[in-house]
Amino acid sequence: MAFSLNKVMLIGNLGNDAEHRFTTNNTAVSSFSIATSRGYKGRDGNWVNETTWHNVVAYSLPDFYKDALKKGKKFYVEGRISKRDYTDKEGVKKYIAEIISEKLIPLEGRGDSNGESSTEKSSYDSNATVSPAEEDDLPF
Repeated sequence: MAFSLNKVMLIGNLGNDAEHRFTTNNTAVSSFSIATSRGYKGRDGNWVNETTWHNVVAYSLPDFYKDALKKGKKFYVEGRISKRDYTDKEGVKKYIAEIISEKLIPLEGRGDSNGESSTEKSSYDSNATVSPAEEDDLPF
């Protein structure tokens, strides 16, 4: 079998509060967008800032993330790219590319009672696998 790799690592800010749902098999699913930016010199010599938006899906997140995944917060997201299609309410077939999160780390530590950052304690590594049938149950 040929070697292949599907790995994404992003650091960016959330563009919206995460939406939390459950599949028909009662698997918790969270979805949110994250923005990454880069700067470069345009042909005219002026600096241009370019922002790219990424759709992220995470399965079975700990409860901590229901409060932490808020608009504007900075996160490290590691995962894989997945493409799928669905039919919207008007019957139009839509295609979407998204990052399936396997690791999620908040980069803006919230303070513990002793003043230390809890970023390390609140990182998330997903070993959960979701079947394609469960992904088809997602309404987004």
